[in-house]
Formats: sequence, C-alpha cells, structure tokens
Amino acid sequence: MSSAEALPIWLVDDDPDVRESLGQWLEVSELAVRPFAEAPAALAALTAGDACGVLVSDVKMPGMDGLALLDEVQRLEEPPPVVLITGHGDVPMAVAAMQAGAWDFVEKPFAPERLEECVRRALERRRLALENRRLRHALREGDLAGRLLGRAPAMRRLRDQLANLAPLRANVLVHGETGSGKEVVARCLHDLGPGPDTPFVALNCGALAPELIESELFGHEKGAFTGAQERRIGKLEHASGGTLFLDEVESLPLAAQVKLLRALQEGEITRLGSNTVQRVDLRVVAASKVDLLALAAEGDFREDLYYRLAIAELVLPPLRERREDIARLFRHFCHQAAEVHDRPRREPDAALLQALERHAWPGNLRELRNAATRFILGLEIPCLDAAAEGDGSLAAQVAAFEAALLRAALGRHGGNIQAVMAELELPRRTLNQKMQKHGLRREAFLGDDDA
Repeated sequence: MSSAEALPIWLVDDDPDVRESLGQWLEVSELAVRPFAEAPAALAALTAGDACGVLVSDVKMPGMDGLALLDEVQRLEEPPPVVLITGHGDVPMAVAAMQAGAWDFVEKPFAPERLEECVRRALERRRLALENRRLRHALREGDLAGRLLGRAPAMRRLRDQLANLAPLRANVLVHGETGSGKEVVARCLHDLGPGPDTPFVALNCGALAPELIESELFGHEKGAFTGAQERRIGKLEHASGGTLFLDEVESLPLAAQVKLLRALQEGEITRLGSNTVQRVDLRVVAASKVDLLALAAEGDFREDLYYRLAIAELVLPPLRERREDIARLFRHFCHQAAEVHDRPRREPDAALLQALERHAWPGNLRELRNAATRFILGLEIPCLDAAAEGDGSLAAQVAAFEAALLRAALGRHGGNIQAVMAELELPRRTLNQKMQKHGLRREAFLGDDDA
C-alpha cells in the first residue's frame, strides 16, 4: 500500500450537493477525494482492497447508514479511520459512534476548516499505522532471511509461506527429512507469531517410551500411577497461550492420538489421576519425516488427527535439492563454529566446495553443520572422504569441479554476470553455455534487492 499522504479521502453522502462542496474544499486543501453516493458501494470497494486514507461518512442515509457502515468497516483487518458527519446528532449518538471505533464525530453545521483539521489528524494516524505495518513486515522478512538461509526458489517460497502463516493461530504440519530444520521453522512460526513472551514447548514424540507419552502430554496428579510422587504439568497445559512443537508426531501411539485429537477439538485436557478439566489455548506445530496420510491408510495414524494438525502444511526441501545454497550455508556454519570454539575463521577452497556440492547430505543441515565444525577444528570430514573414493571418470571430476567454480563465482558476485565474466575471463556466450550445461540460473544467486 502507498503512503498515507497519497491515499484519497473517501466521502460517503447521499446528498450530491454536500459531496460536491466538501469534495471541492478538500481538493483545494490538496487532498485527493473519492466520492460515494451510498455506503454499500464504499464498503464493497474497501473489501476489494481499494486504497483509502480516511473514510468520511454522513450518518443519516437511506439503506445502510453511517453507523452501520462504521460497524462493517471495523470488521476489516486494517480499517481506515472513520469520521462521521450528521446534522441530527446528539451526545448519545456521538458517544455510541466513538465507542464503536469512529475516529471523530463532526456535527452540522461546521466550518470546513474543522473537517480538514480532523481529516489531517486521521491521515497522520493512518500514516503511522501503515509505517508500523511496513516495519513489522520488514523485520519479519529480515529475521526469516537471517534464520532460514538460502537463495534457492524453494527456500524463498518457504519464507513467504512462513511470513503469511506466523500471525495466524492455525495448526501447521511441517514435512522434512532428518536434520532439515523442522524445529527452526517451528520457532520462526512462534517468534513471528505469538512472540517470545509466550511459551514455546517442544516434545520429541519418538524419544519417549509409549507408556510415558500421555503423562508428558497431559500431565498427572500425585499418586496417579506408580512413581508419580508429585503433580506434573503436561506439555499441552504448559504451552497454553503459545506454541507446542511435536517432533516425529508419527511416533505417537494410537491411544495417545485419540486423546490428543479430543484435546485439540475441545480446547481442554484432564491430567492423569484428576477429574478437573483444564482449558488450553495453543497452536500446535507438528513435524514428520513420513507421509502421515499414507501412514493413516495403513492404520498406524489417525486420519482425523492428521486433518486437525494439517490446517496448513510446509515442506522443507532436502539439502541435495538446493545445492546452490551449500557453499553459503557451509561458510555460515564455519563462522558460527569459529566463534563457539574460539578458533580463527577458515575459508573453504574450490576443491572443498566441489566435494561439498557433490555429496548427497543424507543428514541435511545437521550433517553440514557437523562438517563445518570439523573443518574449523582442523579435523577430517569422513563423509567427503568417502564421496571422494567414488568420483568416477576424469571427465566427471572435471565437470563437477567446473560447476563448483561457477557456483562459487556466481555466489560471490550475487549473480552479476559481468563480474563473473571478468573473474573467470570467459566471454558471455561461453559462460551462458557452461551455466546451461550445469543447470545454473542467474536468478538463484541474485541478492535480495535484485530478486
């Protein structure tokens, strides 16, 4: 949306003379004006997303009056300030309008300067609201880009999806292989949504014995079972008001799935050994490395629980499907490891980058982080040594090395083709042919502003 100063003042009045006179005054005051003869037309335009700085409306109009219009406008996600005008108003009407969310209430007859002053103050409020929204969006985007590194198209889509989902309360199901960053995604959803002042509770369902799952989820009272020596608050209750992250949710026993489904449907739980119902209000982010619907078809996961958890779904790409990000991620993990272990920074050479990009990375980001730490500590990286033994023919090795050099140069120069041509001393046509040969696209290496 554009700045508030450029947004028009919407003037809603069934009297054409009033619309004309007020419109002319506001335009003389260098304010853009958009007139409406009836409230439903203005409401339809607002609902469609048309730009509006301040909505000025008469109260007494046939059909939908100004108070009814105000009520409908307040239901919108980001309503503009509303100024109501009437010649039949009284104190109770003014109080009711202000309580309903009106910015101001102007009673006829009034000096045009009074309306202009009111509109300009409302415009300033609109400007601040839009600026705060822009800053929140920029902060969210910057935070995501710093926590979910990568220029691969799949990562760009993931960040866009996260930015849209974070403010919502809908449950989210995250699909991803081991080590692909599922908990990082869950924390992004939480931090950019409910926020750091609310609880984030994580539970790895696959790491618990089946007989302990229900106690962990719902809690228990003292003496509820052998070994229950004191009351314990469960994860669902502890996460109320925030986010519960259930990793490896496919590991939940069917009995626990039934109780979890009911808890999410009813918004309440009962601790083991108690008859007291506890209300809970939370968002669940569940993660799985398997297809839960396929698991449900085999009878090992409840389909109704799947649909309760998968209001929205996110897919994390494995590292082998975004090889253009490997070099950048490796350097990032190297810098982190150098700080943690108080070691000097080391930069990988072209041969190492070639080996990194050739490896399959079954452990994904976790495996890459481990390799970076070993590199900083001066240790061997076993996975790369094993990969080197099966490099294949000389032609294959040369092609892989060439691709690694091209990726590195494109990454260093942010996709600037002229700079890559100068560094590698290649003519444009040859560079284009080699990029096409290795499946490299300039767009994958563009900086955020260029992209």
